[in-house]
Amino acid sequence: MKKVSAVICVFNEEKTLENVIRAVIEYPLINEMIVVNDGSFDQTSSIIERLQQTIDINAIHLKKNKGKGFAMATGIENATGDIIVFIDADLSNLIDDHLFELLMPVIHKEADMVLGQATETLINYSINPFKSFTGERALLKKDVLRLVDKMKKSRFGVETLINLYYQSQGKRVKYVMLSGLKHPTKFNKTSTSKAMTEFVKEGHQISLTVLKNFDLIVKSLKKLILIK
Repeated sequence: MKKVSAVICVFNEEKTLENVIRAVIEYPLINEMIVVNDGSFDQTSSIIERLQQTIDINAIHLKKNKGKGFAMATGIENATGDIIVFIDADLSNLIDDHLFELLMPVIHKEADMVLGQATETLINYSINPFKSFTGERALLKKDVLRLVDKMKKSRFGVETLINLYYQSQGKRVKYVMLSGLKHPTKFNKTSTSKAMTEFVKEGHQISLTVLKNFDLIVKSLKKLILIK
């Protein structure tokens, strides 16, 4: 059995972080817990420190917010497991079944990366055009390790970067539905105006990631042509 590292990247999620950590650490296949605190200024730090008294957590506190890409890359660099499962810190109703769905296809070599889609979201999960941006994913460390330098600069474009890379390499990607898992949108967390501002900023970061990695798109298209 390969060793599994769970990586939780968090920025100001004091309301849900503890429940997510407890749900993940109780799953028997998780061998290591890494929490990357991406410059939070709420009670995130104190929650992590309190939980460390009874839970074995490798906590990494970044002094400033450096973006999701940097936080994920930091988690990868510090993970000792063969398989890494990324879990967002703002989830609700996370249970063992969700981790099972994410990990089993990678453990049994049925997929190189598994992307999990929460069903309890504002967007109909069955037709969600943004499902590839999910924060719930499992993959082999050796496959993604070479991407860490690019990930550190990608901020919210990190999922796009990983997806493009896996497509360009012809990796097997599987989508799974995580029934009952609740993942809030920005509209659930803040005002409409702030949420729209965040969406615009994140959209810009995704667009920059695509432009900077256009070579990966070309490789993916070449593979599709060869397959046909």
